[in-house]
Amino acid sequence: MIPAVKSLAAVYRSSIGKKLIVALTGLVLIGFLLGHVIGNLKVFFGAEKLNAYGAFLHSMPAFLWAFRITLLVCFVAHVVTSILLVKQNRAARGDTRYAYGATVKATNASRTMAISGLTILAFVIYHILHFTARVGNDYNSYVDAKGRHDVYKMVIDGFSWFPATAFYIIAMTLLCSHLCHGFASVFQTLGLRSERSWPIIRCAGYAFAAFIFIGSVSVPIAVMAGWVTY
Repeated sequence: MIPAVKSLAAVYRSSIGKKLIVALTGLVLIGFLLGHVIGNLKVFFGAEKLNAYGAFLHSMPAFLWAFRITLLVCFVAHVVTSILLVKQNRAARGDTRYAYGATVKATNASRTMAISGLTILAFVIYHILHFTARVGNDYNSYVDAKGRHDVYKMVIDGFSWFPATAFYIIAMTLLCSHLCHGFASVFQTLGLRSERSWPIIRCAGYAFAAFIFIGSVSVPIAVMAGWVTY
């Protein structure tokens, strides 16, 4: 085996190496979430804004596919490494359990990271099939007056189906619970935590999770309530 590859494999096998991978891929996913939510909020400015935004993204197919592949790699690495890290930590503890005091300090989000993570994975797969791959629907035929893909109409029709909206809101709730713990963990793993900065990092994590949650669920709620129509 090439020495560099062997060294990287050794780092990955360690707990510290896995935590670093989870943190770095988490940082990429956090950045994507921010951009994705901001883009989705364009639905409140009408069809022209949202469809123009969609057309702009699809005008750079090479960049778009490179971004999608990078995002997919980061997502898979984040999920797989998180699962391996949990298994490694459990194996290291053996039959012992955390003391009561340690359990009290653990947040609900940290104790359910694996469950929420797998649920989010299922949602991401569904979301990609629903809106990106457009499987099981006729969204490919949606074209606006300027010949662009009608993203605006697609979003409204997609969220007009209550089961899709309900699943989306549940997934966003779990995602933001995941974020409350994960956002702060990124900074801690990267060594950016201090006694002085920790309260700020923790509050920033809650604020970011709240923004993602409100920004995300506001779209399907607005569609279901009839506030956004075509």
